[in-house]
Amino acid sequence: MTATSVDPPTSELVTVTVSTSDAVARVTAAGEVDSTSAPVLREHLDIVLESGAQEFVVDLVQVSFLDSAGLCVLAAAHRRAGERGVRMRVLASSRAVIRPLQITGLWSLLGASEVSAESGAA
Repeated sequence: MTATSVDPPTSELVTVTVSTSDAVARVTAAGEVDSTSAPVLREHLDIVLESGAQEFVVDLVQVSFLDSAGLCVLAAAHRRAGERGVRMRVLASSRAVIRPLQITGLWSLLGASEVSAESGAA
């Protein structure tokens, strides 16, 4: 007998989309970014970093939960972006995302900005 997992599939935890215009890419995440779903975000950020974009925005406005795994993904992406001379910006609107970024010092390191939920998706 095998046990059934009570955890939702990763695809139900987070959705990540990438859009580009000119030399700027936008990575938009929605849902929960935790140890299970953080690899999905990392995969999309890696694709953007390899694409040759000069700048990218990580839109976390629709993220309802961000844990240490998500923070690590963001910090690693920032490091890789810096090595390539690529500008990375982070947008957030909820306390569930802003607070972990502030507590860890990533808020200032990433140059994150607080935006309203309506303006983040624009």
